[in-house]
Amino acid sequence: MARSADKVLEQVTDLLGDWVAQGRCEYGEAEIEVAPGNLYAAMERLRDSEALAFEQLLDIAGVDYAAYGQDEWITEEATNTGFSRGVDGFSTGRLGLTGIYGVQPIDSSTGRRFAAVYHLLSVRHNQRLRVRCYAADDDLPVIDSIVPLWSSANWQEREAFDLFGILFDGHPDLRRILTDYGFVGHPFRKDFPLIGNVEVRYDESRGRVVYEPVSIEPRVLVPRVIRDDNRYADPAAEEARDA
Repeated sequence: MARSADKVLEQVTDLLGDWVAQGRCEYGEAEIEVAPGNLYAAMERLRDSEALAFEQLLDIAGVDYAAYGQDEWITEEATNTGFSRGVDGFSTGRLGLTGIYGVQPIDSSTGRRFAAVYHLLSVRHNQRLRVRCYAADDDLPVIDSIVPLWSSANWQEREAFDLFGILFDGHPDLRRILTDYGFVGHPFRKDFPLIGNVEVRYDESRGRVVYEPVSIEPRVLVPRVIRDDNRYADPAAEEARDA
C-alpha cells in the first residue's frame, strides 16, 4: 500500500537528518532539498534503505531559476481592451537577461540559480520522492554525478548539461546529447535568446552545411484580443437578428 506524502517525507527526514535542507509536500508528493556536498551520499542512502527503497531513478530535470517569480504581465496600469499588457520587450525569454543577449543584468552569484531535480520511485512501496539540489556557483554550476548509483542517469545528466550547462562531476562521458557538436551556449538557459545565435543551411556550392548569423528579427508576442469589428460583420445575420 502506498504511504501518504507526509509519511514519506517524515521517513526521509528521519533517514537523512541534517542533510535535508528543506522538505515539503507538493502535488501529493514529498520533496526535499539537499546541499551539493550531501547529494551523492543522500541518494545512495535513499536507494539502499529497506524502509524507503527508492531503487528507480525516473528522471533528472535541469532548472534555471533566473528571474524566478518575476512576471512581465503583472501591471496596475494596463487595460483589458488594448495591447498595453506585457510591454516589457526585454524581459526573460525575449531578448534574454545578460550581456550580449539583453539589457537586464543578472545579480551576482547566489548559488540558487541552477538546480537538478531528481524524481525517484520505489516500486516496492509504491511511493515517489523529488530531490532538488542547487549548484553552489551560478557561473560554473557543478553537481556530483550519480551515474554510479543509477546507470540511467548517464543520458539524463548529459541532457541537463547540454541544455542548461550544469556540469556533473564524475560523469563518465559528459558531452552534448541533443544539440550539434559545435553548438555554442545552452538553449534552455533563460539568458539564451529565443531566436538563437546562428542558423544552418546546406550550401550546394560548398557541398556542406554552413553556419550563419541568425537572420530572423526578434518580435514581442502579445495575447490575441478578440473584438467586435464591423468590417467582418455579416449583414444578413445582422438583419435577421434585428427583425
